[in-house]
Amino acid sequence: MNAAIDGRESVPLWQQLQWVARLLAQVARGQSTQTLLSEVPSGLRAGVQALLFQVLRQWGQAQVLRQRLVPRDPPPAIDALLCTALALIWDETQATYTPHTLVNQAVEAAKRHRRWQAQAPFVNACLRRFLRERAALVASSDAEPLARWNHPDWWVTRLQQDHPAHWQEMLRVANEPAPMCWRVNTRRIAREDLQARWQAQGLSSQPVGAQGLLLARALPVQAVPGFDEGLCSVQDAAAQCAAPLLLNGLARPQGRGLRVLDACAAPGGKTAHLLELLDAADSVLALDVDAQRCARIHDNLQRLQLHAEVRAADAAQVESWWDGQPFDAILLDAPCSASGIVRRHPDVRWLRRESDIAQLASLQEQLLRRLWPLLRPGGRLLYATCSVFRAEGQAQLESFVAYNTEAHELPSWGHLRPQNAMTPAALADNLPGDHDGFYYALLERRATG
Repeated sequence: MNAAIDGRESVPLWQQLQWVARLLAQVARGQSTQTLLSEVPSGLRAGVQALLFQVLRQWGQAQVLRQRLVPRDPPPAIDALLCTALALIWDETQATYTPHTLVNQAVEAAKRHRRWQAQAPFVNACLRRFLRERAALVASSDAEPLARWNHPDWWVTRLQQDHPAHWQEMLRVANEPAPMCWRVNTRRIAREDLQARWQAQGLSSQPVGAQGLLLARALPVQAVPGFDEGLCSVQDAAAQCAAPLLLNGLARPQGRGLRVLDACAAPGGKTAHLLELLDAADSVLALDVDAQRCARIHDNLQRLQLHAEVRAADAAQVESWWDGQPFDAILLDAPCSASGIVRRHPDVRWLRRESDIAQLASLQEQLLRRLWPLLRPGGRLLYATCSVFRAEGQAQLESFVAYNTEAHELPSWGHLRPQNAMTPAALADNLPGDHDGFYYALLERRATG
């Protein structure tokens, strides 16, 4: 059984399953798919990523089913191979391949791997038993929250506490693939003109937000008209809220341009959006603690023909990079759990630990406290996280405002709950359209005395 990948020469499914199982076992050991996928040969990467993400979205169900089939844990690699196959075949309505094809190719994957060969009969027996007893096994697994929600129990409990009216819908959306959303550089081309150009190339899209376009189907970025010219960038609709929220209505100083700080800038999407909205006299300082990630900011800005001062620095270590001149606007897109973007990064739910949330909240509090004094009176700070947990959002804001009397909260989105086209109805306090989960709080520094 061969699988075509992006129109290139087809690749045997068993070979893709080998890679998926290998990467899944490494995710189980705490490694991120972002790093792992770079190890996959380029001709295999697209297909392996698609299958791996599908497996990660159903890994809770697969783990419970595997435990029912094999109460004692098999070797990690074989456990990962079994979970890979079970995640892909348990729900026939969502299966990309027929169950018998997947069983055959999973067994072939074991046979063709030097270290797995001896386990091939065991893999075959487990999966064929699953096919015989599918209905009973799936029904019994549904009693387990891990199988029902495909998220760790602590994650589900936190969502229940933080969003009691919406937690089930949020979990459902998290298990749906995210669409490919683009931000149009309206300084250089009108959104309608780029949409028409796409349509002429057979690419269907729909507007979202002020500058966004949702592609009906995902494509390699180089295949999208306007990308290489710097007319558009991939950016979720919720992330596109940051730059206009910070800048719209901001009073401009007399005799000079705005000084803007993007404090945790990589990979540079929000930095670029700020520059697209600013005037030529304005300046942006983009910081990131990782020098390699700073290189990505440079690459993105170069493609878009934009310029910012980019420095590798820890934003919290103000004395190491600040020149003493106050900023008019600060964007603090703080490190967080990424709990709002799990539909794009389905490994996040399995990599995070409950203890991470308190540690991240402490880092966010430190960044807020250190950066706030760098803002001029009348200036604005936008605090943002791609998290749906209140400890990283509303609770963080309430604590900060309580101890900083000159911080005045301006209207902003607050917690944006992720939603997609299947969301039953638009929520009155949510951003319209398909988007990820984010938190936004806009603060103005009032003069004291």
